[in-house]
Amino acid sequence: MEKQLTLGLSLLLSLLLVLPEVCGIKEEPPKKLSHSSDQKAGSCSYTFILPQQKLKGALCVNTGPASGATNHSEVVALREELRRQQEQLEELRRQLEQDGALVTEVRALRKESGSMNTRISQLYAQLLHEVMYKKDQVAEQRRVENLLLNATTQVLQTSASYRELEKKYEGLTSMMRNHSELISQLEKQCQATRDTISPAQIPTNPCSIQSRTPMNESADSKEMANDVQRDQGTPLQQTQDREPLQGRKVLSAPMAPTDSPSISFPVTKTPGPWRDCKQALDSGETTSGIYLLRPLSANRLLQAWCEQTMAQGGWTVIQRRQDGSVNFFRTWEQYKQGFGNLDGEYWLGLEHLYWLTRQASYKLHVAMEDWQGRHVFAEYNSFRLEPENDWYRLRLGEYQGNAGDSMSWHNNKAFTTLDKDKDAYSGNCAHFQKGGWWYHMCAHSNLNGVWYRGGHYRSRYQDGVYWAEFHGGSYSLKKVIMMIKPTEISTP
Repeated sequence: MEKQLTLGLSLLLSLLLVLPEVCGIKEEPPKKLSHSSDQKAGSCSYTFILPQQKLKGALCVNTGPASGATNHSEVVALREELRRQQEQLEELRRQLEQDGALVTEVRALRKESGSMNTRISQLYAQLLHEVMYKKDQVAEQRRVENLLLNATTQVLQTSASYRELEKKYEGLTSMMRNHSELISQLEKQCQATRDTISPAQIPTNPCSIQSRTPMNESADSKEMANDVQRDQGTPLQQTQDREPLQGRKVLSAPMAPTDSPSISFPVTKTPGPWRDCKQALDSGETTSGIYLLRPLSANRLLQAWCEQTMAQGGWTVIQRRQDGSVNFFRTWEQYKQGFGNLDGEYWLGLEHLYWLTRQASYKLHVAMEDWQGRHVFAEYNSFRLEPENDWYRLRLGEYQGNAGDSMSWHNNKAFTTLDKDKDAYSGNCAHFQKGGWWYHMCAHSNLNGVWYRGGHYRSRYQDGVYWAEFHGGSYSLKKVIMMIKPTEISTP
């Protein structure tokens, strides 16, 4: 259509240029026309030849003069119109080309958009599947952790029960051995007496003491067996030395020799019991060892290690870590009553700590040693615990020392164990830290954690015996001792 229009306009322009010559029109200067009504202007007729037609006859007959000025202006106007229309055609052609390119691009974008929508749908489905899979994995992991926690609790309980029975059995075995030796001695004395006195003086039942003595001593043995501390591992010699302190009957007959204990315990000058190790020190007991204590206003006896040589003495040791021989991942009841070996690693017990710190104003001293032999300490000028109905909440004073303050962050926090979660964290800090402590969210110190050999350790959680201000949370200390001493003289 555009080509036909262009061709028609070109032919029209050619005719307009040729017509003046064919009609015999000459350009002459204009003449002044008269106003006579009789004068008639010449006329010229035009014949247009259409394309694809044969020309026949004359094209034009000019019978008179014609005005050339008017035809010239019309040609100029037509030329201008033709030029303008050509420009418009070019502009339309360019727009058409641009529109065609835009249409192609839009189609490509639509196709790409469809592909992207399909890909997004696939990714969304895959992500949803992975989220569901992860959720199932987390649920399964929690279930396995709960099973592991329950199994660990059962193992700990079984181990504690086994150790308790083992200690009782050892105590009873030693008691029976001593009783057998005593019975042998009495039999010999009875036989010697019977040989030296006259027959009239021989009693009708000379060996009746043999039947009475085991009965009486059996009751004593039961009482002593009930008094054996769980998981303390107290040797037999200590039990024999402590027996007169508890008001039991002492047999004057010679005892059979026993095996040497693994550690020698001091023989105290006075029987005690004492309020704390500071009172024992003031009473002249300057040797470190196991002492019998009875806190004021508490109808209970307890044993504790008294440190009488370190830091001017008088310290009651409430916790000790040194070789990893005792598992500190324990339950609430075990942390309440205490566990471990008094001459090794042990925890005195939250209930004992409560009654001890209730009778006077105490301060806390934490002595630490790393695997390079460096010794540091942290001391707090006041230390006490709230009762169990407030979850043995920690009350600490001001810090001094060279280890850094990693305990004040736990001030005013309740005690948490694996079976009683009282921390501020969404999970159970005792489960992650593998111990019992006054956790917050979770710990800057974890002295009841896992004892790792060598210092730096690798674990999924920071569960070592660490003091964050001293080597950080990924360093397990070699030795730790927590001990308390009154800051002022306690009243009896």
